Amino acid sequence: MKGYGQFCPVAKAAEVLAERWTPLVLRELTCGSTHFNDLRRGVPLMSSSLLSQRLKFLERQGVIERRTAGSGRGSEYQLTDAGRELEPVIRTMGEWGARWVRSQLGPGDLDVGLLMWDMHRSVRPENFPRRRAVVAFEFTDVPRNKCHWWLVCEGNEADLCMTDPGFEVDLFIATDVRTMTAVWMGDILLESAIASGALEAHGPTDLRRRLKDWLGLSAFAPVKSRRPALAKA
Repeated sequence: MKGYGQFCPVAKAAEVLAERWTPLVLRELTCGSTHFNDLRRGVPLMSSSLLSQRLKFLERQGVIERRTAGSGRGSEYQLTDAGRELEPVIRTMGEWGARWVRSQLGPGDLDVGLLMWDMHRSVRPENFPRRRAVVAFEFTDVPRNKCHWWLVCEGNEADLCMTDPGFEVDLFIATDVRTMTAVWMGDILLESAIASGALEAHGPTDLRRRLKDWLGLSAFAPVKSRRPALAKA
């Protein structure tokens, strides 16, 4: 039996929301991803077929609806009224996780692709010059095919590139995934990472000074951990 066999609304909601991957798909939808490929980038370890199944299930449950994309080509997924009502639920889950289960991350928790995808959504282009600005990242601890990333800002948009876009680089950042993740999550100050040498930023002085305001932080960075320190053996 797939369901819980209970009339309780908690049980009925869990039948829709608590299946593996579903909360992360909903996270991506509430963050503004509407196209299948963008959703895939937010859940890179989820297979395309399973993502498709989850989206169809959420559509049947009335949480999302599939529409023709604004361009007239392809489809996009939009939250319904029921789906939008889940936004504070997803946010509260994230806040609870940041407050109570934030811990040392294992190697399997560090994903450079997800990190860069998440970061690009919070970039503040207005804090850089009102022209095209390119920030290149080099991660020193991942395979060669995943170590280079580019964020290209133009106007009010920021695009993430996995291959060299061919534009002149304005700011170059070299670090490892763990350090960049810790900075993004608010566990290490950007200034501290630079001072320690764990993160290097090369480029014009004014851009390096603006880096913190341009980059922004995770929405959960302001949440302070309340997890008790583990007792030493």
